[in-house]
Amino acid sequence: MAFKPKSAAETKARDLGLALARIAENEGMPAHVGVDALRRSSPRLTPLAIGQMVRKHRDILEETLIERGLTLVDYADQGPGRGMEFEVASA
Repeated sequence: MAFKPKSAAETKARDLGLALARIAENEGMPAHVGVDALRRSSPRLTPLAIGQMVRKHRDILEETLIERGLTLVDYADQGPGRGMEFEVASA
């Protein structure tokens, strides 16, 4: 099978999944992770990028969490200026 380079968006989706996993593992399960905690964990993850990664590459995000024994239970986006929140639990 030939190597297929990942796009920047795919790499960011994986980064988002890893950041969610690290935060959730530190907080305990189930974890409610807001956009501010994600920004502190990885400054590359702007609110706009987070929203795009969830919409376009949710499969990569969920795959990354599954690799760590976690699952994305819920994702809520309240709109601009109101925030986003993820709920992560053990798989």
